[in-house]
This record gives sequence, structure tokens and C-alpha cells, in this order.
Amino acid sequence: MLDLLTLEKSFLLPHLKEGSVVVDYTMGNGHDTAFLSHSVKESGKVYAFDIQESALISTAENLKKENCPNNYRLICASHHRVREFVNEPVKVGMFNLGYLPGGDKRITTLRETTIEAVKAAIELMDTDAALLIAVYPGHDEGEIEGELLSRLFKEYSRYKYCIGKFRLCNSPTSPYFFIIETK
Repeated sequence: MLDLLTLEKSFLLPHLKEGSVVVDYTMGNGHDTAFLSHSVKESGKVYAFDIQESALISTAENLKKENCPNNYRLICASHHRVREFVNEPVKVGMFNLGYLPGGDKRITTLRETTIEAVKAAIELMDTDAALLIAVYPGHDEGEIEGELLSRLFKEYSRYKYCIGKFRLCNSPTSPYFFIIETK
């Protein structure tokens, strides 16, 4: 059976280099933050965003448990505010839209801030960079976010960005992802 997490990471690994600047736009419990931290090593920089204090606490605990290098900054702010904190080209960015696993399912990413955050993330992309956006259409807001992102990505030049979508055809409510790479 196909493992979406392994597939997602296979798209990102060629872009992750020691010393790179990377962003986890939706840190959640910090699993992607840990993956990014280990990938860019001590000389890299990891910025991670979430609006819930519980996510920062959970992520900090996870990063310590995973023996991550001290190369990260955990930020309690919405991902759409990324420009206030990140002012340098980003090699890899990751979004996991939806709600905090194990948290309050009524608190989700929202279409307005997600679209703004994704636009900012694309503007921050370095050369030979990748941006991964995981969408969870099993709830109303997630389905709308995915539709709006599909429309948004049609506006970008294929000569500057390669934008793909990976979705299981026979499971319409399963998570899927977009991958954006700079050319």
C-alpha cells in the first residue's frame, strides 16, 4: 500500500541540503519540524509556525525526544504572518492543513489565511526549492482549501514553477498533496 508520508518526503529530499533555510508552516506536533531539523543539520535554520500554544509545547518535547539539533525557532503565530519572521530564501516548506492531531478539531486552518500563507511561501522560495502542501478534505474547510489552492496554482507560470497534485483516485476523502518546485 502506498505511504503518502514517504512519498511526500521523497519529493523534498533532493532539495534539503545541510545549512538550508526551511519552514514548517503548520507545526502541529512537530514531526515535520523534526524531519526538517535533522535534514538541514546544525548549520540550517528551521522556522515552525502554529497558532496553538499546545502545538509549540508538543513540538518542543518532540524535538528534544528526537535529539534534534538546536537549529529551530518555534513561533506562536499564524502561517500567513511568515513574512514578519522569515526574510531569507527558503529551500523547503511544508504545510499540513487541517487541525492539530489529538487537539480540538474545531480549530482548523482557514482558507483566508492559508491562501495568503501559500502565496507568501511561494514568494519566499529559493532556486531549486520545494513546497509541499498536504490537504485534508475530510472536513468542510479542508475541502474548500483544496479547491481554492487548485484554482490559485493555475495562475502560476509553468516556466517558473512545476506544480503537481497527488491524490488517490478511489478515495476522495483521503488526504492528498500539492508539490511546487522552482525551475
